[in-house]
Amino acid sequence: MEKVILNGESLTLEDVVNVARHGAQVEIAEDRKELVKANRAIVDGIVEEERVVYGVTTGFGSLAKVSISKEQSAQLQENLIRTHSSGYGNPLKEDEVKAVMLIRINSLVKGVSGIRYETIETILAMLNKGVVPYIPEKGSLGASGDLAPLAHMVLPMLGLGRAYYNGELMSGKEAMDKAGIEIIELSAKEGLALINGTTVLTAIGALATHDAIELLKLSDIAGALSLEAHRGIIDAFYEKLHTIRPHKGCLATAKNIRELTEGSTYLTHTADIRVQDAYTLRCIPQIHGANKDSIAYVKEKVEIEINAATDNPIIISDTEVISGGNFHGEPMAQPFDFLGIGASEIGNVSERRIERLVNAQLSDFPSFLVANPGVNSGFMITQYAAAALASENKILAHPASVDSIPSCENQEDFVSMGTIAARKARDIVANSRRIVATEIMAAVQAIDFRKDEGLKLGVGTQAAYDLVRSTVDFISEDKDIEIYDELEKMTKILVDESLVEAVEAKVGLDIQ
Repeated sequence: MEKVILNGESLTLEDVVNVARHGAQVEIAEDRKELVKANRAIVDGIVEEERVVYGVTTGFGSLAKVSISKEQSAQLQENLIRTHSSGYGNPLKEDEVKAVMLIRINSLVKGVSGIRYETIETILAMLNKGVVPYIPEKGSLGASGDLAPLAHMVLPMLGLGRAYYNGELMSGKEAMDKAGIEIIELSAKEGLALINGTTVLTAIGALATHDAIELLKLSDIAGALSLEAHRGIIDAFYEKLHTIRPHKGCLATAKNIRELTEGSTYLTHTADIRVQDAYTLRCIPQIHGANKDSIAYVKEKVEIEINAATDNPIIISDTEVISGGNFHGEPMAQPFDFLGIGASEIGNVSERRIERLVNAQLSDFPSFLVANPGVNSGFMITQYAAAALASENKILAHPASVDSIPSCENQEDFVSMGTIAARKARDIVANSRRIVATEIMAAVQAIDFRKDEGLKLGVGTQAAYDLVRSTVDFISEDKDIEIYDELEKMTKILVDESLVEAVEAKVGLDIQ
């Protein structure tokens, strides 16, 4: 895998995934070093002259009115980390923390944060050598950025806190020692440069956005399999129908379904068997397509934010030190709420297609997709579980960004709650992926009930069917299986992206 080179300008969502999940190594572009050093020299001059600059020669937040001497400026930064690391809850996952570190480095090498280059190199060494700080997932208001979780990221750099090394949790000092990385002492402005920004909410949301894009592809695969299982009507997916209402997501979805099912003899035309299909089948382009458009918007916002400088103050020149609001999470809080809504809708429609597959009153399959229903329950409770996840998603999809609780003696009087929005979106995507996994497993089970009809699947759906059946067997009798284990195997090939890869080896899957 090629190294990811950071210059503060060109980081992509794919780069974030490659570093956070696939272990790609990271370098800083050579031309950034002198830029960062020149910017740092401005901070040194401010301290020496004892000029009044927020967070450098003053306290933080509402304590900006308190002057800090040059003798106290370094201690101020360490104090900041020790007291701001007040998070709570389960730790962020390893891939999320790696994404946090990557995005923070990329922000700092823009050369407007006043940090020493050597301090950036310490984070880089931690990322490349596998020192993963222990960061509790709760405690950020999303303005002034992600103060509490980012402070936890910094602790091991100072020989404090906790971190994982080779998957083992230990003290931050021990992890740094084992990796051969020297701990540091912070200098003026550096604590603030490290923790004031939207990095944690952006990292969580960026990975959730990638997973949502994969979910969109999976939902089209699931919809196509369900359509074929029901001998659905292909006419509703004709391009000429969608060009007269040309939303990009609708056009892409209709095209995906046509290509997935190309060559299928399962599909029918209007009035062959029925006049029209139910909405969850007939309106797949409109429903899935709307969510494609939503998530494409979120991806665009993510790729702006991962290349942004989001701390405060911004050091532009010796005469331009601007105390602004780039740390405020609102530009990402709303998109991540939108991401959660889009992913929730994918789960909602998939659960309804599961019900249509398992309900003998809505199909020509046996009840709960199993022979001899009664002694066998088959897929009965898979729909219950999917319904529970869909209902949970509806609660989680309530937007976080509409809330605000003032903080810091009312100096920070309107906050974004963007990190909560990102965490909710992540959880919704995972729930919806499990629902879609259930639908695919049920649809393949239903298709097997038609084996004697001599029908042929489409080129893309056949690839999906083959991989599923190489992983999960047809369920003949309840006594032969433990359904949780089968669902876990099914979910794994969605999570590791092997199902999408198998299908995309045969047909392209467009998102826009």
